[in-house]
Amino acid sequence: MSIPQSGGGPIEHQDQLAEYLASGGKPKDDWRIGTEHEKFGYCKDSLKPLPYDGERSIRMVLEGLRDRYGWQPVLEGDKIIGLTLNGANVSLEPGGQLELSGAPLETIHQTCDEVNEHLREVKSIADEVGVGFIGLGAAPIWSHDEMPMMPKGRYRLMTDYMPTVGTHGTQMMYRTCTVQVNLDFASEADMVQKLRVALALQPVATALFANSPFFDGKVNGHKSWRSRIWRDLDSSRTGTLPFVFEDGMGFERYVDYALDVPMYFVYRDGKYINALGQSFRDFLKGQLPALPGEVPTLSDWADHLTTIFPEARLKKYLEMRGADGGQWRRLCALPALWVGMMYDQSSLDAAWDLCKDWDTETREALRVAASVDGLQAETHGVKMMDLARQVVAISEAGLKARARKGAGGLVPDETHFLSALQDSLETGMAPADELLARYNGDWNGDLSRIYGEYSY
Repeated sequence: MSIPQSGGGPIEHQDQLAEYLASGGKPKDDWRIGTEHEKFGYCKDSLKPLPYDGERSIRMVLEGLRDRYGWQPVLEGDKIIGLTLNGANVSLEPGGQLELSGAPLETIHQTCDEVNEHLREVKSIADEVGVGFIGLGAAPIWSHDEMPMMPKGRYRLMTDYMPTVGTHGTQMMYRTCTVQVNLDFASEADMVQKLRVALALQPVATALFANSPFFDGKVNGHKSWRSRIWRDLDSSRTGTLPFVFEDGMGFERYVDYALDVPMYFVYRDGKYINALGQSFRDFLKGQLPALPGEVPTLSDWADHLTTIFPEARLKKYLEMRGADGGQWRRLCALPALWVGMMYDQSSLDAAWDLCKDWDTETREALRVAASVDGLQAETHGVKMMDLARQVVAISEAGLKARARKGAGGLVPDETHFLSALQDSLETGMAPADELLARYNGDWNGDLSRIYGEYSY
């Protein structure tokens, strides 16, 4: 989850909210790629999750990155809760999941180099003290009671609030991991087309990256339990946003939606002030019960946007949020998939052609089917495997058209980053299918073997 936002003075009129979103528009030459991924840390001897403090802990990993590799600390009170370096940041999810939010980069070659360097740095520190990290969509064995809570004020507020608005919120917070990519738009019309494609085709990413078939130590009946969790988290701030596909969609319509999402907090002087369930509309009028008489700043608006969790999200850029965390090579495949579709207009148009005639019921049915059956999903006349083949082919064409070279010019484009997905299409097996085959095969139901065989 996001670190506190900064910058921006008081909001004097509501038009500033849409202007804030619109200010993210960039000419195509300035479009960048920001990749984020989360991973679970654990003690290798006990296979238990890492606590925040101690000789083997999240704090030790953060301090190791700071001292050995020059990352600058982010503090909340006297606690180190994140790191920044060269436009990237490392942050903590509620249960200690370690997240890299990458710098805005020009090519998949660069973003994959960044991912590789980060994982090597983390591994060099973790290996010395018997700590491991693993990429999965959901913690396969750990119970809720085993999970630590990181010392971040927003997480304390959210932990108490989540059970009042849904059934799976704390599962999301403490026991899931994702990989996502953040992409730019040129204009309002470009944003609308990209957001529609992102929301409609997010189930394809869910299916291709499905990697959470286990939960609470057993098979859970879903290829992506992480995706299942999001369906019963908080309906006011999650979902596929049907209004995005209606006439009149634009920055102002998204603002109207976001203003109707209940608040979590206001960040002031290093502390999170409880504003749970309160209205940003009231805040604009100076009538927020948590801060009577104050009006919000643009930083407060930016913070509020980070508390909205649809399948694809608009801020000053677009976030693709449908994929489970996973293995090393798939962390590069996710940005490649979306960049190929989004950053070449012919491919974006082709992707929209695939889904432009779907209605709300079809889009939601695909979301559900992807979480349950992954690549084997079939609903409303759509076979996920066939759809995924079309989507990957469109993405590959887009990456070829971009023709961004790597390895000093020896690699002609970015298409090879899709190889993990093409392997899945050839075999019919996403990561969840491979895990289930191992569990029912040579693991003989011993789920603890997942740590030794699938860690970074």
